[in-house]
Amino acid sequence: MKLRKLSFLLGLAFALFSSVVMAQTSVSIESLLEEMVDRDAVARFPTNNFRLKQHSSYNRASKSPDEPKGWFANHDYNRSPKDKNFIRIEEKDGKKEWVLMDHTGAGAIVRSWMPWQNQTKPGSNITMRIYLDGSDEPAFEGNMLGMFDGNGIIPFPLAHSSLRSAVNFFPIPYAKSCKVTTDAMPFFFQFTFREYDEGTQVKTFTMKDFEAAKALTEKTGQSLLNPTAPNEGDSFSFKTTLDDQQEKSIGLPKRVAAVRELSVKLGSYENPNVTRQVILKMEFDGNETVWCPIGDFFGSGIGLNPVQGWYRTVDEDGTLSCRWVMPYKSGGKVTLLNLSGEAVDAELKVRTGDWVWDENSMYFNAAWRGQYPVPTQPRSDWNYVALKGRGVYVGDTLTIMNPVKQWWGEGDERIWVDGEDFPSIFGTGTEDYYAYSWGGRSTDFYEHPFHAQPLCGKYNKLNRQPKSDNEKNTQGFSVETRSRALDTMPFGSSLQLDMEVWSGTDCDMGYQVGAYWYGFSGTTSNREPEPQEVLNIAPLPANLTTAAPAKK
Repeated sequence: MKLRKLSFLLGLAFALFSSVVMAQTSVSIESLLEEMVDRDAVARFPTNNFRLKQHSSYNRASKSPDEPKGWFANHDYNRSPKDKNFIRIEEKDGKKEWVLMDHTGAGAIVRSWMPWQNQTKPGSNITMRIYLDGSDEPAFEGNMLGMFDGNGIIPFPLAHSSLRSAVNFFPIPYAKSCKVTTDAMPFFFQFTFREYDEGTQVKTFTMKDFEAAKALTEKTGQSLLNPTAPNEGDSFSFKTTLDDQQEKSIGLPKRVAAVRELSVKLGSYENPNVTRQVILKMEFDGNETVWCPIGDFFGSGIGLNPVQGWYRTVDEDGTLSCRWVMPYKSGGKVTLLNLSGEAVDAELKVRTGDWVWDENSMYFNAAWRGQYPVPTQPRSDWNYVALKGRGVYVGDTLTIMNPVKQWWGEGDERIWVDGEDFPSIFGTGTEDYYAYSWGGRSTDFYEHPFHAQPLCGKYNKLNRQPKSDNEKNTQGFSVETRSRALDTMPFGSSLQLDMEVWSGTDCDMGYQVGAYWYGFSGTTSNREPEPQEVLNIAPLPANLTTAAPAKK
């Protein structure tokens, strides 16, 4: 007990020292790279507070949900001179530049996404320039796709080629302003950035600092690709057979601590619905903050679909693991509940470690929503979650059942924060939100530390799409998942995330989503446990026989 008390006091002193240092340290390339792989930081409300925003090629006809014709318009790109889904055109030295992003104030670009212009041919001949703090000379310049596809100046995995897209997570901070331009009309684009509170000290990106941070960049990339949790702390586990409607729990140590790793493994995944019908529940300090099917919690969706990310891993042997840090003050429990209608062999492991609770510490939350049928006509926005209070949104997993071969995911995300009149985040398509493009054709499995497509139709990591297969077919189940690090979304009073239901076919689809966030004790959501809806699984079309390759 004396050793534990000494360890706690040392930890408290370190945390207090760190909070003072953090409050006095400006935002920089180095601080952002370190934050990207600091799982403890995500569990505390940011010391340097910010609002996450996005400039994209969303359809400018979309003004208000009260005007459905414009709100559900789908022309969110630029192909001809009449298209105006960008900010403006400027002339410099007699040459035109298309302005894609223009932000005044302290901030940092933390994610960018751009697709191939031709769905079957990679590449672009467009030059992009990033101007910082009002300078006439770009701080960053290069091919629009090439410098952000992981094969250029920014290394993989901070930049990478997704399915028919170039996606960048390397942070580009600035103290006063940021303008992004292209030397030709852009196609689709998204630039997601932090807008820091006034007074935040930010060290503006320079190529000199970029070169100086190369070793840290490499270290950060290796951490992202090898996402293990420290093998220390207290471990608890059970292995049992859960009858239908039965649950079994692990009690957590009754002290200030944090869950640092947990895993679930079932005896069989031969029935793919089992990952929806076995529920993970978690309670901290007397409040249940997690109620979510294990598939949607760990990013597997329907069935066993192996995938590796920074926060979650689904192994081929059936182990589903999570590395979210989940602090609490006095105790809690982790529970598995079986709603499958038959006995299930299940194993649960939990590892806890020390935590120093302070005024910025938050509770981890995960909730679930499922619905079938979801009609595609008339057009609608399907709500993931609506939150009230103060916290940080950190990710989600969407599972769709599409009864037809045609593409289902033209719908845009609209994210409203703190009661704003227009969404801070207005996207260009569901697959773009999950960091790939040309979704009707991009049906292969892919993964990245922060996003993945674990399943599309019959294809997953265990059954890859042949490179020669050029069929456009998204019939059946698809699973898309995204977790957030630098692009987390802090909110002070509310957050609402809607995904537009937009298919080219008039049909009934199945939707289910697991959403994850951190919140203070008074933060609430519109989601409640839905044990009946868990059983309401959208039926597969008659020509399909399984949601995913079976795994016993």
